[in-house]
Amino acid sequence: MIFARTHSPRWIIFLIDLSISIISFVLAYLLRFNFNIPANELGPIPYTISLLVIIRSISFFLYKTYSGIIRYTSSKDAERILRAVSAGSLAMVVINLITFYSALGMFVIPFSILVIDYLATSFIMIGSRVFVKTLYLEMSNPAKSKQDVIIYGAGEAGVIAKRTLDRDAGSKYNVVAFIDDNINKSGKMLEGVKIHASDKLENLLIKNKVPLVIISIQNINASRKKKVIDVCLNKNVRVLTVPPVKNWINGMLSFRQIQRIRIEDLLERDPILLDKKIISQQIEGKNILVTGGAGSIGSELARQICQFNPGRLILLDQAESPLYNLELELLEKYKLKNIEIVLGDIRSQARMENLFKTFPPDVIYHAAAYKHVPCMENNPSEAVMANIKGTKIIADLAIKYEVSEFVFVSTDKAVNPTNVMGASKRISEIYVQSLSKSKKETNFITTRFGNVLGSNGSVILRFKEQIEKGGPVTVTDPQVRRYFMTIPEACQLVLEAGAIGKGGDIYIFDMGKSMKIDDLARNMIKLSKLEINKDIQLVYTGLRPGEKLVEELLNSKENTIPTHHPKIMIANVREYDWNLIKKETNELIAMFDQQNNEQIVKKMKEIVPEYKSSNSIYEKLDTQKS
Repeated sequence: MIFARTHSPRWIIFLIDLSISIISFVLAYLLRFNFNIPANELGPIPYTISLLVIIRSISFFLYKTYSGIIRYTSSKDAERILRAVSAGSLAMVVINLITFYSALGMFVIPFSILVIDYLATSFIMIGSRVFVKTLYLEMSNPAKSKQDVIIYGAGEAGVIAKRTLDRDAGSKYNVVAFIDDNINKSGKMLEGVKIHASDKLENLLIKNKVPLVIISIQNINASRKKKVIDVCLNKNVRVLTVPPVKNWINGMLSFRQIQRIRIEDLLERDPILLDKKIISQQIEGKNILVTGGAGSIGSELARQICQFNPGRLILLDQAESPLYNLELELLEKYKLKNIEIVLGDIRSQARMENLFKTFPPDVIYHAAAYKHVPCMENNPSEAVMANIKGTKIIADLAIKYEVSEFVFVSTDKAVNPTNVMGASKRISEIYVQSLSKSKKETNFITTRFGNVLGSNGSVILRFKEQIEKGGPVTVTDPQVRRYFMTIPEACQLVLEAGAIGKGGDIYIFDMGKSMKIDDLARNMIKLSKLEINKDIQLVYTGLRPGEKLVEELLNSKENTIPTHHPKIMIANVREYDWNLIKKETNELIAMFDQQNNEQIVKKMKEIVPEYKSSNSIYEKLDTQKS
């Protein structure tokens, strides 16, 4: 190989630089005198060269021009060389002036030679390094072995992305085209590469067999981004994206920062940004309790709450290790001193009573719950205890200790429930809403949304684990559809609902179109650069007990009331008699001791008449009732 993997010793680089200095100095003399140096100028040359070597050695040592690895030369190395050469040349000028104004009355070296020497030394030292780097890149990454790349976005970020690929010695990419939505840029050249209209992307992928597309546009519309990704995935083309400028290191983009497309990028809508000013007024300086604080929603709520300077943040959960890890994270990242970590179970009346006495909260975000549909279908009594009794205990204590706001995290599975989990959350909604109408001391608000991307036990993480293991990837039914949102979006909704909500309101979220789980699985496989039924198998397992084909956000008898935010609505739901709901809820909880699942589910169906079991052993109860 022409280039060994080991680096040249620094002393060799130092000697090469000194040799370049001598050659440049001699060249300056030759150019100054048109390659015919007078005899009287030849005599001092050995002495001036000796002086030059001493001065250049000192400047090179001080600025460490020899420390950089030649094959990875960057603008910082060029800047270091210019500083060193400038310092040395300036020293020569000073010595020249001293000798002129001394008794000698003459210049040691003509100033024109010093100028030519400065320019020649700088050019040759920098140029030689760039030449070696270019030669190394070409020899180690021949053009035939490079992967062609298309950059989507011919703006500033696109230029920076191309320069990053060109600069990064570890990359093996060749930018063959820019794509831009601005039709006025079509046909023009940028950095020596042609710009094409966005409608030419698919043809370019086919014609050039491009294996990689980098999306560089910083504020690309979500629907547009999804269309670009879909085109690429359909052609089995890998997609990367340039991160926001704020995430660049010291304002510079490196190749390793260019990210893989996340599954969130496949959502057909832009992330919803809520009013942080209103949220701040709700939280700042107050004692905030988050139940289920170590869970996916609870922990993200905690992270976002920390940004609004609460008086005290109380995190309650029964999961010891996740709660401990979250405490370390919050202390390290937000430096919040007033964090109280409480290990406890919301089903324990005595433990929760002690919590409210010790750390009286002003605002409660109730996120603690059992959420897995199949698990709760097999364990109805536990769904009743955690989701219903636990919510009842926290809500009742909120009244007793005069908590100003209680925000309950519910789910779209509570609408026309087909499973135990959804029914338990609907009963909890009814209890909270009815309590709010009866007791005005506390503002009870419910938030209802769909599946959360990346939450513990979510389908996204399941698919990811299956793909990493080589498959198979399992989907219950090819027609199953779900609404999705990101964890930060879900938590922003919860926070704003607490800030704007009125007692008894149920807030729902405009989550756009539902997504087929089958499409989600296929896209995740494609994003992993795998082919279905070739590299990995996609298997349909059938609907699980209690599972719906399509989730709903509103009961068929409900309608919505708009709010100040176009993406947030209030569900106009049926109201229940407080005394009746209180009685029936207590009766349902009391049934736990008998451990009769069928009787428990039957009671749940009496409280929630629209609860019709699906693909479940409890379907017979619906038949009996009809």
